Amino acid sequence: MKKIILAVTATAAALVGVAGPAQAQSWQSINQRQANLYHRIDQGIRTGALNRNEAIRLRSRFATLQRLESHYRRGGLTLSERRDLDQRFTTLSRSIRVQKQDRQVRR
Repeated sequence: MKKIILAVTATAAALVGVAGPAQAQSWQSINQRQANLYHRIDQGIRTGALNRNEAIRLRSRFATLQRLESHYRRGGLTLSERRDLDQRFTTLSRSIRVQKQDRQVRR
């Protein structure tokens, strides 16, 4: 019986040890995500991958997201607010990728 408990405990510890670092590497703080998104928009403008209208729309969405985050932070971020922000950041990230790859380049 002790061997079974020891084996189960060792397996659980091994799984936690593997899952922990994988999650830690993929997680970014809200500030890191904002900086990354802003940099991607700026880089798209500099390379010409984003035209003027695309850049204006993306920056507007980015500014709206920053205002929402500021509003959420006033009372402290709840788990649902973090999830909402995460989902919105993911959506904006996808939009940036699509706009940069749509071959509508700045002239």
